[in-house]
Amino acid sequence: MLHLSVAVDQPSAYDAASYVTLARLAERGGLDFVTLDDSFARPGPDALAVLSRIAPATTRIGLVPTVTTTHTEPFHVQAAVATLDWVSRGRAGWRLDVSTTEGEARLFGRRHSRTLEQPRAGGPPSAAEDLWQEAGEVADVAAKLWDSWEDDAEIRDVPTGRFIDRDKLHHVDFRGTSFSVKGPSIVPRPPQGHPVRVVDATDGQARRTAARYADVALVRAVSAGQAAAVREELRSQAAEFGRDPDALRVLASLLVDLCAGEYAAEPGHGGGGPRPSPQGPLYRGGPVDLAELIATWHGEGIVDGFHVTPAEPLRDLERLVNGTVALLQHRGLFRTFYPGSTLREHLGLSRPANQYAVTKGTS
Repeated sequence: MLHLSVAVDQPSAYDAASYVTLARLAERGGLDFVTLDDSFARPGPDALAVLSRIAPATTRIGLVPTVTTTHTEPFHVQAAVATLDWVSRGRAGWRLDVSTTEGEARLFGRRHSRTLEQPRAGGPPSAAEDLWQEAGEVADVAAKLWDSWEDDAEIRDVPTGRFIDRDKLHHVDFRGTSFSVKGPSIVPRPPQGHPVRVVDATDGQARRTAARYADVALVRAVSAGQAAAVREELRSQAAEFGRDPDALRVLASLLVDLCAGEYAAEPGHGGGGPRPSPQGPLYRGGPVDLAELIATWHGEGIVDGFHVTPAEPLRDLERLVNGTVALLQHRGLFRTFYPGSTLREHLGLSRPANQYAVTKGTS
């Protein structure tokens, strides 16, 4: 099954209406999900808040904000993502990221932040590795907190005044390297059980975290060989962590400039693959050759799909949906309707069992 997603970032947009327009357009094309980037390093609207506004304006498409795990409280982050899953009725995801600059640290009153120096051979782990280890721990405790309510923990029995079955709430008692969380969560278990976790696995430090905790890994690769090698590494590491590699979706991240309309891709694009650029792998050309690129990489098992960032958001997304996606649908390579209502269903991922309920039932 081919998976397609798109970034709806608009650096100069502060009104929700323009984001709603892009999300609805992506939903019309049947795309799996939209992402909205966020960080403490630049101005702009809060990604979680924007996608919470988009939730009631859409019905099927997944909503994946970037939420950093650095300088934030894991308990509050998981509760916010769980809330997005509730308001979207099971369409939430969470793109994990780390904050690396001194300026971001100062926003929280911290004088010294960890920076992304490279590790020395044979020396201690780099700060980047520490940050991504912490991100993994946040992903881990989030899953535990989502499970801290069993699915039927809410009673809502008005005559007796009982709202919750206390036996179906669980303390997680998590202790990580830099934080601890007792739990349980303040939000009932999300509709998806666990909202979909997304990690950009391009850099080595993030790759192990993606292999261990992510449902979707994004990879910026300028060649089919590079993308295939990273996918294989991720699947191998996932297996080492005791995961089913087939439960990890690996998507190629691609900056797309469809300014050429229906014309053929520039040399080196299209069937030849994207070109490197300061912003990452770039495809420049028309929707037809982009469809050929997507079909080729997916058909050869190089990736499970693509995550596309339009160079010009509205123009390129319109051409992507009306041209590239329509062609893929015509060839029977991409769906013409959503098979379910949740993001996990779009991605072909099962709903995770509650780890505390399973343990209780088998003890």
